[in-house]
Amino acid sequence: MIAEIAGAVSLAVWVYLLVGRGGFWRFREEAKAGALPREAPSIVAVVPARNEAQTVERAVASLAAQRYPGPFHIVLVDDASTDGTAELARAAAPPELLTVIRAEALPGGWTGKLWAVAQGVREAARLRPDYLLLTDADIEHPPGNAAELAARAESGGYALVSYMAALACESPAERALVPAFVFFFFQLYPPAWIADPRRSTAGAAGGCMLVRREALERIGGIEAIRGELIDDCALARAIKRGGGRVWLGLSAETRSIRSYGTFGEIFRMISRTAFTQLRHSYLLVAGTVAGLALTYLAPPLTAFRLSGGLAWLAMCACYWPALRFYRRSPLWAPLLPLVAVFYMTATVHSAVAWRRGKGGMWKGRARG
Repeated sequence: MIAEIAGAVSLAVWVYLLVGRGGFWRFREEAKAGALPREAPSIVAVVPARNEAQTVERAVASLAAQRYPGPFHIVLVDDASTDGTAELARAAAPPELLTVIRAEALPGGWTGKLWAVAQGVREAARLRPDYLLLTDADIEHPPGNAAELAARAESGGYALVSYMAALACESPAERALVPAFVFFFFQLYPPAWIADPRRSTAGAAGGCMLVRREALERIGGIEAIRGELIDDCALARAIKRGGGRVWLGLSAETRSIRSYGTFGEIFRMISRTAFTQLRHSYLLVAGTVAGLALTYLAPPLTAFRLSGGLAWLAMCACYWPALRFYRRSPLWAPLLPLVAVFYMTATVHSAVAWRRGKGGMWKGRARG
């Protein structure tokens, strides 16, 4: 009896996810946006960087190589790096295109990354850009990225447009866990709902966000979200609440070049923000674990019942486009319940780490 109920409920959940959750599972890249206006808007890219020697050269070089028809500049904020990050960045772009500044001491109430971003935005304001490209020191941009983002923002009237960069998927840990990471993110933040001004859902991918400077100033600047750990979604939420339109899409060409070689590295990456995502509520942690168990574990455990078997098939069908996007075999799809257990464990660990005062670290540093 219990198996029948669990299987039936799980099947109902997966039917809803397939047909009622904004098609989050489709993993389709949108068609190219319209052309830029004749006088292209100006853009300043802001890059916070703390000990990014392994990736910063490629990231900055990809920004310097943008084929953008309007004014374009890069501001890199070196946040007390000890590995030569600033020197490597300077070597990757001509001085007339790149400004490198050193971050000031972290004040109270700010997270480390957002303090660096805020100083980059302040420096960029000297150029009075139309847009700010908020990106990370581990993102490699294709040459047309800035133009495509600006064209989408201009043609769609968006205050914030963002690409979910293709994450590295090479190591055994990445191949097993990365497609699910993006799948779970889109499940929480369906892109179709984000773009819908009638819905409150707002999300963005912090590695590649183009935001109108006026829209950012309207919400009070980066300071308005200064204590947030999940800063990208917090920014999208603030802009949408302020009346701005938001868009999030996939990009196979915009790539994260940060690798996660072990399961432990991915575990820590998830744990860093999971408890924050759940608003620091232990009750929500318990509910999330129960919901994940019913959604992802019940189908294989009740597969001997028709409803459980159908739920498992629906799960596989829903997950397959994410695997295809990351060029993984469909044979990985039935293993999604095991991946869910990994994420459940990381979520619980996130709550425990926060209670011990070790949650929300960025580059070895918590908020000031």
